[in-house]
Amino acid sequence: MTRQIIVFMHMDDENPGYIADFLWQRNIQVRLVRAYEGEPAPCIDDTIAGLVFMGGTMSVNDRIPWLDQEIEFIKLAATKRIPLLGHCLGGQMIAKAFGGTISPNPRVEIGWHACSREDDLAAQDWLGEVSDPFTMFHWHKETFSLPENSKLLFSSQHCRNQAFTIGNNVLAMQCHVEMTEPLLRDWIDHWREDLSEDSQSVQSYKSIDKDFKENIADLRFVADQLYGRWVSTLAL
Repeated sequence: MTRQIIVFMHMDDENPGYIADFLWQRNIQVRLVRAYEGEPAPCIDDTIAGLVFMGGTMSVNDRIPWLDQEIEFIKLAATKRIPLLGHCLGGQMIAKAFGGTISPNPRVEIGWHACSREDDLAAQDWLGEVSDPFTMFHWHKETFSLPENSKLLFSSQHCRNQAFTIGNNVLAMQCHVEMTEPLLRDWIDHWREDLSEDSQSVQSYKSIDKDFKENIADLRFVADQLYGRWVSTLAL
């Protein structure tokens, strides 16, 4: 029996970025699901090795029917102890499914911003040799609270709750570790008009573009660590 990772997408013309590359490079089957186009979620059975939830421009609090259905799907998957991985909106969905709340972040956070690790065993387990601090890419205006029994992994200056884990196989992130060079280039070109000026927590197009390749390379190192730790929990 071939098991696969189901990746839930939430935006037109979006691709899952480096998480898909990471899985394909390890010969792990990936199936994309676009519920916003009416595609139903699969039945939870022995063919599912794990679930990945990507970002989106909407809010978890928008009460979009297909989004609410995905959150219920996360709750069901959690009872089956299926590994879960969330990016930005996807991380917020996992937080809500586990009882957390989603609210406006004190500041909109966009661009390359440093994150600091928690000094505990959970952060050591998930982040390994990742330096402290390290740079991540961010693009959000909301944040999640930490669900009961979760462990905070790292924070940024502008957003305390950047990532948490629950148990051994659930990872939810507010930031965008999945960025590849083409994906990020597409984002900043598409929303270039919104990136005209620098502020304390929002970087301009020019600032994001500066040291672009170096930052992507550094991000890849962090992604390899986090994704590798998550993939180690998959029963393939």
